[in-house]
Amino acid sequence: MSIHHLLLDIEGTTCPASYVSETLFPYAMKHLPSFVAENIQNNDIQNIIKAAQHEWTNDNSEASIKLKEIHPSTEGNSFEGVIQYLQHLIRTDQKSTSLKDLQGKIWLEGYQRGDLKAEIFPETAECFRRWAQDNIFISSYSSGSIQAQKLLYKHTDCGDLCSLIHQWFDTHTGSKKRAQSYSTISQHLKASPRNILFVSDSSEECDAASETGMLTLFSLRNSNPDQNSNGHGVIQSLHEISNYLEQY
Repeated sequence: MSIHHLLLDIEGTTCPASYVSETLFPYAMKHLPSFVAENIQNNDIQNIIKAAQHEWTNDNSEASIKLKEIHPSTEGNSFEGVIQYLQHLIRTDQKSTSLKDLQGKIWLEGYQRGDLKAEIFPETAECFRRWAQDNIFISSYSSGSIQAQKLLYKHTDCGDLCSLIHQWFDTHTGSKKRAQSYSTISQHLKASPRNILFVSDSSEECDAASETGMLTLFSLRNSNPDQNSNGHGVIQSLHEISNYLEQY
């Protein structure tokens, strides 16, 4: 057995979870209404809003129903309700594909303005460069959109790391907590799951990946919400992945 591919989560694995929850999410929350208003004539934005309206229509959670009572029209040119719905999804950290797509575009403006600078773990850039030199293919899989992932890795204090990443995956591939998503990824990578090492701060994601035969490591950082590895191998630094790779 040999590992040719590293499939890496971002939040809590290569980047502090706090950067996402305390910087990126509040930025999107604050700028979402003005961004939609200023860009609603853009076809991509219109399609995202339509997808969000469809999600809202089919969301029967208590919070969603209350918003529908306040804003009964979820179709046409009424955007106030869907904007509040999207802000509700940000507050509750829901894995909505339309929200992730919209957030990526909002963050793009933020990075371009210099409002945002990506925070990554101190060893991330060094490890990425070492793995690339060792001919290990690095792929990114996050619940954030591919655009948002590329923005984060492009605007780090250690420079642009995008060129070191082989493939990008997000929730368009599928839920990170379903085994089928990892089977799909292995097909895209043209690699056996046994030749892929997946690293995440979520034990449920590791469970799903391991169902397909992928090797897994659980990223355990003091600031991570999930502190239970559920039996998966544990690392507390990306440097430890290199030690793991040497065993194969």
